[in-house]
Amino acid sequence: MRKMVSVGGLALMLAVVAIVLVGAQAVKPVAQKPATPTAQALAPTPVFERVAWMELAKTPPMGWNSWNKFGCNVSEQLIRETADALVASDMKDAGYQYVVIDDCWQVSRDKSGNIVADPQRFASGIKALADYVHSKGLKFGLYSDAGSKTCEGRPGSNGYETEDARQYAAWGVDYLKYDWCNSDGVDPKIAYPTMRDALKASGRPIVFSMCEWGTSKPWTWARGVGHLWRTTGDIAPTWNSFGRLLDQQVDLWKFAGPGGWNDPDMLEVGNGNLTLAENRAHFTLWCMLASPLMAGNDIRSLTPDVRDILTNKDVIAIDQDPLGVQAQRVRKNGPLEIWVKKMQDGGQAIALLNRSNAEASIAVSWQEVRLAYDAEPMVRDVWAKQDMGRVKGTFAARVPSHDVVLIRVK
Repeated sequence: MRKMVSVGGLALMLAVVAIVLVGAQAVKPVAQKPATPTAQALAPTPVFERVAWMELAKTPPMGWNSWNKFGCNVSEQLIRETADALVASDMKDAGYQYVVIDDCWQVSRDKSGNIVADPQRFASGIKALADYVHSKGLKFGLYSDAGSKTCEGRPGSNGYETEDARQYAAWGVDYLKYDWCNSDGVDPKIAYPTMRDALKASGRPIVFSMCEWGTSKPWTWARGVGHLWRTTGDIAPTWNSFGRLLDQQVDLWKFAGPGGWNDPDMLEVGNGNLTLAENRAHFTLWCMLASPLMAGNDIRSLTPDVRDILTNKDVIAIDQDPLGVQAQRVRKNGPLEIWVKKMQDGGQAIALLNRSNAEASIAVSWQEVRLAYDAEPMVRDVWAKQDMGRVKGTFAARVPSHDVVLIRVK
């Protein structure tokens, strides 16, 4: 039998239910809004097994490569003059040690399959050139390709890995950049280990730079194969290119560490129409990423401003920190970003990056970098070379357009 409820009783019941629902909604927990829509916690430092082969690059390699500025226009005169300039400009003292000839040094193979250098551009031979570079206290590098031909149509190393590695060792090569053009039908997970094995068998320690452009996600498999692996296509001397390549590094921090480095391509500092601020931001973020620092400008004609950026030992020390941690982006608020890199001394390097077209204020709270909310660490402005003293709770700075403020916190 259905129980009947009077109109008055029904109204009373509905009122009670409404009160209960309102009360329940009032005490419902409310999620805390993050500092920005894309803020994220600083993740733990990755730990990697040490492999003997990887000891050749305990820190990211530093040097110079001919491609970004000179392309195919390479010669022994250029390389000798660049080696001289690296010493005279104090870049050698700042840590740049590899002088690498990119594509176009080679023209053919002889009857025995040995690679032949251009006899006009390198009349003295590669061995004599390597000896000259070594006499300056520097190291010497060459370029080849995992395909049948290089990107500029010169002979590649596919099928000649053993012969080429043996020749490189005989010449005194210390660094090999290994490209990926004309590689149709070639498996990078076979091609790169094949050259790695040939280099190891040559009897000479040769740093192996994999330039596969990130096609097969080498960061997931190349540790123990190459000492550095490209994660991107080619860089260009523009602000947009810098930003595009930087964005591609955001999730790769967990794969970098001593002996094996993510490579977002060579430096464009001093090239194109990059402003002083853009050069500084580019160099800063590459150092925060623990990237290989391969300068690509004309060292023979350095301006004082560009020289000061490339040789800033305090910024380079962040790149070369023995802990080998790649920075994480902990906050992105439109064009304003915060990148954090853990350091071996227990401190942190923090970059405040302004990618917008106007000056902006950027603040970082110590909680965002896993410090107590009321922490009061010592802060140093790295580019200004100025100690800021102890700063409690939050650090804030005005950052010019397309520029960066870099601090060390300890």
